[in-house]
Amino acid sequence: MIVYEVNLDIAAAAFDEYRAWLDAHVRQMLALPGFVSAQVLEVREPPPAAGRRHLSVAYRLVDAPALERYLREDAPRLRAEGSARFGGQFGATRRILQPA
Repeated sequence: MIVYEVNLDIAAAAFDEYRAWLDAHVRQMLALPGFVSAQVLEVREPPPAAGRRHLSVAYRLVDAPALERYLREDAPRLRAEGSARFGGQFGATRRILQPA
């Protein structure tokens, strides 16, 4: 099992629309090979800057090759869709975690 974590910094003015889009995006991700589950969490600490909201999405995948396939084949297109729709209204950082 591998966890692909996406941390999002979203403009508060765009948050409701972004959150609705994110639900559909997560469903799209879960339809991809190797994705097992996902959880969307609101980050409480550290608090976001004024006028911002933070979310973290933890995707669970069956293994590292499934994540590598996603990053190679699907990530560029899916990331571009979010950027085209929301432009500079959000930022994303990513981490890859595995059991110790």
